[in-house]
Amino acid sequence: MTSKTISKGILRAIGFILGVALLLYFLFTVRSVLAYLAIAAVVALIGRPLVKFLRLKLKFPNILAVVATMLIMVGVLAGIVALFIPLLSEQSKNLSLLDIEELQKSLNTLYHQITNYLGLSSHIVDDVIDDVALEKNILKGLDIGFIPDFLNSFLTVLSSASIGLFSVLFISFFFLKDRRLFEHGLLIFIPQTKKQRTTNSIEKINNLLSRYFVGLLLQIFILFLIYTIVLLIVGIENAVVIAFLCALFNIIPYIGPIIGGVMMLTLTMTSNLGFNFSEVILPKTGYVFLGLLLGQLVDNFFSQPFIFSNSVKSHPLEIFLIIIIAGLLFGVVGMIVAVPGYTAIKVILKEFLSENQIVKSLTQNL
Repeated sequence: MTSKTISKGILRAIGFILGVALLLYFLFTVRSVLAYLAIAAVVALIGRPLVKFLRLKLKFPNILAVVATMLIMVGVLAGIVALFIPLLSEQSKNLSLLDIEELQKSLNTLYHQITNYLGLSSHIVDDVIDDVALEKNILKGLDIGFIPDFLNSFLTVLSSASIGLFSVLFISFFFLKDRRLFEHGLLIFIPQTKKQRTTNSIEKINNLLSRYFVGLLLQIFILFLIYTIVLLIVGIENAVVIAFLCALFNIIPYIGPIIGGVMMLTLTMTSNLGFNFSEVILPKTGYVFLGLLLGQLVDNFFSQPFIFSNSVKSHPLEIFLIIIIAGLLFGVVGMIVAVPGYTAIKVILKEFLSENQIVKSLTQNL
């Protein structure tokens, strides 16, 4: 091997590294656009069955079916926002989320009511806390200043999201209008010999993920109905917004229902501050807890098996392991995108490596 050959190899390696670095820098720079494309793709997958229904069953022209679908989806979104924001604002006032001192006072009141119900006097509990070197005030060591900061950040993002919303709607419209638009753009970079397999993979991925996202919406809607009915029966104020928030957390696998459940129980107790703990707060919280259990039983034994078996066609244990691994590697975002990402990978592997024994065993249901 001559020095000239070695030099060329080094230069090629350096050029490859620089090319990858430039590509990563470019992707980082346009990350907002990539996010818009990803969200628009999900919106298009959700709206695809409705467009298909309008075209095939009601004989709508393609453009009219797409426009009607977009109007329906925008109307649903506007309805949720119109319902959600006023209720959230009212709930924020009820919980004194913007007044930290008032929130501390309210939660301390609840703390003393719980200790009294359990038969523990406040000074005994304080002595125990002092013995284990904890703060006497249960909120003193808890930085709850993040609550108004979070709300202010949320409102800032919401106010600056108009461009993003318009971009997503604009891209979604063309994804729905020409369902092969993304496919044609991708095929530009695919060799001619592999274009047919790539087309087959994209079509199958679209079908599977479309069913998955529609099923996910159905799953959230079922939980929302159960939680709303339970909260209305118990008599919790702003039942709709609390139920919506808690059902929405179910998007995050496994830990989402826990977060939503804790939030619902906490909001149930804080919404009834000032009432007798043993006669009002505790019974209502218990009924809400039973409602949570009912919702999770329906979700775990009906909704999730339905979604996974009829959409992504994967075994529940397989899905569990993939979600856990994705969560360890990429956090909450990884857990959310684990199922659709894994489904896409399985379809691609089956199309291009169908003779591999491991791929055969993993994709036999696809």
